Amino acid sequence: MNQIPCALTIAGTDPSGGAGIQADLKTFQEFTCYGMSIITSVVAQNTTGVQDVHHIPINMIEKQLDSVISDIPFQAYKTGMIANIDMMEVIVQKITPLNVPYIMDPVMVATSGDSLIAEEARNFLREQLLPLAALVTPNVPEAEYITGESIKTVNDLQQAAEQIVVKHGAGAALVKGGHLDGKAIDILYDGNKMHRFSSERIDTNNTHGTGCTYSAAITALLSKGIPLPAAVKQAKDYVTAAIRHSFSIGKGNGPTNHWATRPEEVKQ
Repeated sequence: MNQIPCALTIAGTDPSGGAGIQADLKTFQEFTCYGMSIITSVVAQNTTGVQDVHHIPINMIEKQLDSVISDIPFQAYKTGMIANIDMMEVIVQKITPLNVPYIMDPVMVATSGDSLIAEEARNFLREQLLPLAALVTPNVPEAEYITGESIKTVNDLQQAAEQIVVKHGAGAALVKGGHLDGKAIDILYDGNKMHRFSSERIDTNNTHGTGCTYSAAITALLSKGIPLPAAVKQAKDYVTAAIRHSFSIGKGNGPTNHWATRPEEVKQ
């Protein structure tokens, strides 16, 4: 039996290092979790947006999954960008038999506004993948798509979180309120209780990869056996620090700082 906590990310790449697979692996490392990755798409993107996307052939995605699953047990896994239904189907086939927490970051649109998955894939994600998730972590636009409801207030966040669990079948829902005004409030509904997580809103455009980093932190913590509410709280604190000490690099939305919580590092 593995003594080292291991986590797997299934997502697209970001050669500029702020989001996607690269952000997930950096985050796993910060939480002393052994990270592994399945690449679904190679994405040409940077802080200004997405320039091009090359989808990995389905049989290669399947072989990557087989390679990891047959060799190294992992205690939690997450998905990020899954661009089309064929990818989603092979992931469902390979992952469903595993009895480990699945954290879904329902990536649909990049921070820059670029669409990352096909419209029909959005429907499949909502109808087929969502019920398999132990936790889904939508932002406001993603939660609006899943529920079909407008989200303008914290009460709306709560209603969306409950609907995603009760109506759409997710084990739990963390609806992130970063797109709303005021404090950055996220609502977790775990199927029994509402949990509210609040932090100050940081005035910065450097939020590239925030969603990936947040869900990866939760995945790493769950792989270590941390209970869900405590994992979300710790991940929220981590991503807030990563935004507070984010990097003003690149010509667009700069990346978060994945080592911001290291006590020995000098913060910006």
